[in-house]
Amino acid sequence: MTSDAPDPTAVRQQLERILSSPGFVRNPRMSSFLRWLVERHLEGRDDELKESLIALQVFGRRPDYDPRIDSIVRTEAARLRSRLAEYYAGDGAADALRIDVPKGRYVPAIHQSGVDRREAPSRPWRWLAAGLAASILLVSVVALRLAHEDPSPVRVAVLPLRNLSPDGENEYFVDGLTDEIIRDLSIIEGLAVRSRTSSFVLKNRPPDLRETGRQLAVDYLLEGSVLLVGDQLRVNVQLVRVTDESSVWSGRFDRRLADIFVIQDEIATGIVNNLRVHLGNGRRRYETSVEAYTLYLGARARSMRGIDGVLQSIEGFEQAIEQDKSFAPAYAGLASAYAIRSVQFPLQHPPDEVSRMRDAAERAVALDPLLAEAHAALGLARARSGDWELAEASFRRAIALDPNDATALTNFVMWHLNVLGRNEEALALLRRAESADPLGSNVQLSLAWVLMSLGRFAEADGHCRRLPASHELRTQCLGRSLEGEGRHDEAVRLLTGDPALSRNPQTRGFLGYALARSGRRDDAERMANATAFANEQALIFAGLGDTQRTLDALGRMSALGAQRLGGYLNYPEMAALHGHPQLVVLRRQAGLPQ
Repeated sequence: MTSDAPDPTAVRQQLERILSSPGFVRNPRMSSFLRWLVERHLEGRDDELKESLIALQVFGRRPDYDPRIDSIVRTEAARLRSRLAEYYAGDGAADALRIDVPKGRYVPAIHQSGVDRREAPSRPWRWLAAGLAASILLVSVVALRLAHEDPSPVRVAVLPLRNLSPDGENEYFVDGLTDEIIRDLSIIEGLAVRSRTSSFVLKNRPPDLRETGRQLAVDYLLEGSVLLVGDQLRVNVQLVRVTDESSVWSGRFDRRLADIFVIQDEIATGIVNNLRVHLGNGRRRYETSVEAYTLYLGARARSMRGIDGVLQSIEGFEQAIEQDKSFAPAYAGLASAYAIRSVQFPLQHPPDEVSRMRDAAERAVALDPLLAEAHAALGLARARSGDWELAEASFRRAIALDPNDATALTNFVMWHLNVLGRNEEALALLRRAESADPLGSNVQLSLAWVLMSLGRFAEADGHCRRLPASHELRTQCLGRSLEGEGRHDEAVRLLTGDPALSRNPQTRGFLGYALARSGRRDDAERMANATAFANEQALIFAGLGDTQRTLDALGRMSALGAQRLGGYLNYPEMAALHGHPQLVVLRRQAGLPQ
């Protein structure tokens, strides 16, 4: 250090301030990297700040490390520079000291903020310009945002990226990457990003940008393509203004697969720069292996493809965790998948399913306390265990961290508020979810279910009709709304032709209920006698008006936990049970509040 360099004590204090900021506190590897560089520099050991030694001492590479094959140090240094630029554009904007890592070398540059620094003559000036590029970009973003007169969020949707890869298996990778970009953008201040489920409704449709913008109610669309061949990755994206279909920003990224995180960062930075919003401190970055991340992206993509996809995703999340036991999103995905599986009726459930679900969710939160989906997963796990107050706290924390997450809002409604009969609150949250996810099937179905619980069947029917024709529960939804309006014969005809009838005991239960209500009691009895599913029998017995057999069937349902039982008790089909003294006992035994 030179004689006019800042005092080492002040530098160490500044270092601790940086490492305690949200962008660093959840990234121990990046924090260790920065601390190692700064401490060596303060000790006068700049000659040790070389790529080969950093690889060995910071990243645990073997003595035969070859930087031509393994770019770990360069990749992590790029992320570190970006993270420091973010810090000084946000939390550290008023700090007196600045710590940078100029591009092309690893010796930290430490100076008073506002001082006009210059590279030593022996260094080409271009390294300084490149090293400052990210900082200048992000500072300009903040300034532009302050000058931006309209305070309302900019509405954006990310269309499913097109897979140009020759290997069809890469479809899962591409869909998962789309999902990650959506989530990266959704927690940026000043953006209102449409949920992934609405975006994926438009997958493989011919692009009509203005109509798509109208359907999603957005100002901008991000579209693009991905080509993955071996470990070579090409991503092309462009941000399009819907009103005139003009491109306001585009990027082409030709990188190795190992640089996938850098690509995601640059896409987000390009968007915030052009839309004049603030990058903020909540963005997530993870330092994990390509293998773990690829497995995770595949599992994420599968988890978006209905119940079967959720069940298939479990193996992928588990494999990602095997590759990297510190990768928080994989634990969150696994816990959510366990939670959805745990309440499915046709499955055989392992005895440790609930404990594994909770362990995964708690591990996700411990690894990344700022990860919204980790808190949402913990909310699911706690609700599955009947810990209602803790579950609500977890869901509300998830929503606070990512207000645009329609999945968290919907899960909070269906697996917590709906179970407890808090229907008006549930409806208000679902309206928020619908704004973020206007085409999402789960939101529309949940709105229909809650409206039925409120006795508003005509409104519910409108949401049933917004489900795609191929949706597994569309016919069931429409049949229920008809039944609720007293149109029993029409409900029977519709439900009898439901393609899901043979494989869904709940659909059969609603059909049996409608048969009983239409006067075909013998047919309903035969259905009840032919099934071993308690939920199917409970609905049929309710239609028959047989209170005791309904209560007995509901008691058998409680083996799957309070969630399923509470959800059924909130159905209008069970209205005749309200106030029954045996129901009070059943709710208490299941852990449901009165």
